[in-house]
Amino acid sequence: MSKNLENKVVVVTGGSRGIGRAICECFLEAGANVVAADLHAPPDVDAWRRHCDERISWIETDIAATASVKMLAKTVDGQFGGVDVLVNNAGIMFEKSIDEQSEDDWDLMMAVNLRGTVMATKYLLPLMRRQVEKNGAATIVNIGSIEGYACNPNHTAYAASKGGVHGLTAAMAVDLGPQGIRVNAIAPGWIDTELNRQYIESVEDAAQAKNELAKLHPVGYIGESTDVGDAAVWLAGDESRFVSGQLITVDGARTKRLSLPAIFNQ
Repeated sequence: MSKNLENKVVVVTGGSRGIGRAICECFLEAGANVVAADLHAPPDVDAWRRHCDERISWIETDIAATASVKMLAKTVDGQFGGVDVLVNNAGIMFEKSIDEQSEDDWDLMMAVNLRGTVMATKYLLPLMRRQVEKNGAATIVNIGSIEGYACNPNHTAYAASKGGVHGLTAAMAVDLGPQGIRVNAIAPGWIDTELNRQYIESVEDAAQAKNELAKLHPVGYIGESTDVGDAAVWLAGDESRFVSGQLITVDGARTKRLSLPAIFNQ
């Protein structure tokens, strides 16, 4: 765990639940002040704040609405005066073929997953530049997906949006590096979130489904949300000071394993 994030200001979009919540908690453990920017409040926000000595706050934010993102920046400026770390985590996913998805479906996916990442960065950049002047550095961590380069069926919009996040990360690293801001991305694989657990439980034999999912990963198990959170903390800290423009895949080597005919696995 990074030792240099004490009292740093971290903004995590989509920070109320799932992977975003775990990212918030990992930064809190590292001593940071964390803003969960989310359309929905954490279900236990008051207890969460008390447990973390008031170092966590929630700001209602619709990442797809520019006015809402501008208000996020204004509120964070008033509370903290600057931002050391931005984690662009907010995202949505749906399963629809190209034939099934409407233009509105496509536009919503891009508005949240891709444009939202751009707008959050754009309007928080002045606060990050302020912290560079004060502390010498700031960092951005974008949350992509293994589906940015390897896809499941009927995920055309999702895969396109996450592939865009990966390309955006590289371009941002080139543009912002000279300003003292490092930019990297994390591509999570299958993570044990509430949403994924519900998906597993919807099949006829949930235990078998979970066991087969684990076997897809050479490490022998599926990931936890804190695996992504710990990676984000490392990318935000001084230990990764020479790492920028990179896509860090957190998937237990799933995407590195070549498939074989079933007979060879018997």
